[in-house]
Amino acid sequence: MGRFIEQDQARSRLQERIAADLRAKAVERSHDEGDGSTPPTYDPTDPYQSEYLKGTKRTTSLAAVWLVVGLLFLIVLGFFIAMTIAGNGY
Repeated sequence: MGRFIEQDQARSRLQERIAADLRAKAVERSHDEGDGSTPPTYDPTDPYQSEYLKGTKRTTSLAAVWLVVGLLFLIVLGFFIAMTIAGNGY
């Protein structure tokens, strides 16, 4: 039981050291980034300012063709499954 407590204490010291290092790096970065200019304006209602949209492109008109092909595939697959279950398959 004593060794388990020692392990826990050693781990917490390591975690404290890592946390202190990360805090120091964050403070450094915050000082480096501050150039005195005003931050860019952010409009939360504008969907094109989202980070996850960076590096993406708009959908082409070919997407509608793929949608139709996918729907036809699902209809044909459903037809074959229905025919197999009904026992009327050829």
